[in-house]
Amino acid sequence: MLALLGATTLMLVAGRWVLPAASGEANLKPENVEIHIIDDNFFLKWNISSESVRNVTFSADYQILGTDNWKKLPGCQNTTSTNCSFSSVELKNVFEKIELRIRAEEGNNTTMWYEVEPFVPFLEAQIGPPDVHLEAEDKAIILSISPPGTEDSIMWATDRLNFRYSVVIWKNSSSLEERTETVYPEDKIYKLSPEITYCLKVKAELPLQSRVGYYSPVYCINTTERHNVPSPENIQINADNQVCVLKWDYPYENTTFRAQWLRAFFKKIPGKHSDKWKQILNCENVTTTRCVFPRNAFPSGIYYVRVQASNGNGTSFWSEEKKFYIEMKTVIFPPVISLKSITDDSLHVSVGASEESENTSGNQLYPLIYEVIFWENTSNAERKVLEKRTEFTFLDLKPLTVYCVKARALIENDRRNKSSNFSDTVCEKTKPGDTSKTWLKAGICTALFSIPVVIYVVRLFLRCVKYVFFPSSKPPSSVDEYFSDQPLKNLLLSTSEEQTERCFIIENASIITEIEETNEIDEVHKNYNSQTSQDSGNYSNEDENSGSKISEEFLQQDSV
Repeated sequence: MLALLGATTLMLVAGRWVLPAASGEANLKPENVEIHIIDDNFFLKWNISSESVRNVTFSADYQILGTDNWKKLPGCQNTTSTNCSFSSVELKNVFEKIELRIRAEEGNNTTMWYEVEPFVPFLEAQIGPPDVHLEAEDKAIILSISPPGTEDSIMWATDRLNFRYSVVIWKNSSSLEERTETVYPEDKIYKLSPEITYCLKVKAELPLQSRVGYYSPVYCINTTERHNVPSPENIQINADNQVCVLKWDYPYENTTFRAQWLRAFFKKIPGKHSDKWKQILNCENVTTTRCVFPRNAFPSGIYYVRVQASNGNGTSFWSEEKKFYIEMKTVIFPPVISLKSITDDSLHVSVGASEESENTSGNQLYPLIYEVIFWENTSNAERKVLEKRTEFTFLDLKPLTVYCVKARALIENDRRNKSSNFSDTVCEKTKPGDTSKTWLKAGICTALFSIPVVIYVVRLFLRCVKYVFFPSSKPPSSVDEYFSDQPLKNLLLSTSEEQTERCFIIENASIITEIEETNEIDEVHKNYNSQTSQDSGNYSNEDENSGSKISEEFLQQDSV
């Protein structure tokens, strides 16, 4: 053990003489006192001024600081060497600050006590090398590691289960191909080759205290020849909320398999725990490379599973152990959400279980919390709420604005943050506010009053289009009546001219017919002249005079 002591161990050299040295004591006094603590073992070393002094012995005492009750230190009484050792078991409490003192004795002469600065043994102790036991398989080495210290150790009594072990392993033929693994006290190193000599060394650590111990001596062992029944490989396990499926690979048929499980915390306990492995339900003497067992066969926790093959030639070694997290493998279905507008500035969100989740009991095993993400549809700014409740109300929103929401379920107090996928996104528009309602009413009223105006304008526009592009071939009735009541020539007469009737005395009735025929011709002629006058803008009374002349001619002929 002393060979492990070096510069990295505790060295306490500070000290003081309580009284001046008497005459002749200068050559006997201890100097450069050092204390090394490894596990429960204390090593006290010192020097003396003169190596030629003989027949000198040394003794050491200790006391708990503040008690003023010095006790003899076992193992360090009347020793003739310049070192001694003792166990922390003798101290009974390694968490109290203690003091040490040492003096030299020669016959009846003694030196004054030399006191070492007080210290707490636990805080200054170093982690020693663990004990290691090895067993070989064809492709693996079984490790059995004993924690540093002894079984009745008080130095690491509270930390025996907290040690973490680091292994460095290499082929004996090539130390350059080293690999380092973290292992449990009872563990295996896999992926080795048959009939090869492997060497390894192990050290213990306390990660929470940032303490690293000494490496153990190097151990070497030969792996066995290849086993005639190979072990199953590529172990996989999957689970949903009802069943677990264990699968593996195997190259041969006509083989039966069995599978076992172990609670993970047994791995941290030093010693053998082969009797703690339990048979998995429905996974014994199966002829396929898979087995299915109920999900409720495993309470929540962390487990290891392993598989073994058997045929007519024998039984294989156990497969590589597969770590299995029940919580991690549990499937959590996304929730179903509904969104409802309550007022113009608030929305209500309800979160419920999906149909798949209601049909299974998996989610009922764990308390769930819900993460709800809420945002305005036109914005990237999100509100996030993480609560155990299923009803949420979002306030201070904008009227007539679309908002969206999505949610997911998480296992409460789960360190791995196991969660479901997010639900489908649901969007909803808030109700209109008071101002929006006023504008809405005004818009409706304006629309109602505008409809008649629009109809009138449209009709007027259609009439204009009809008049311009599709004129009527018949003059308006008012114009027609006017021209039918008054001859066209009367329109051309001056308003100051009086109209007079002309009378004729006709004695010969035979002449009347001629006159009527003549008048008809004259009437057509008048109409033509009247229209021509109207177009030219000139007035003519020629027709009227002509008519008079004709009448006179007829009268003259009659008289003749």
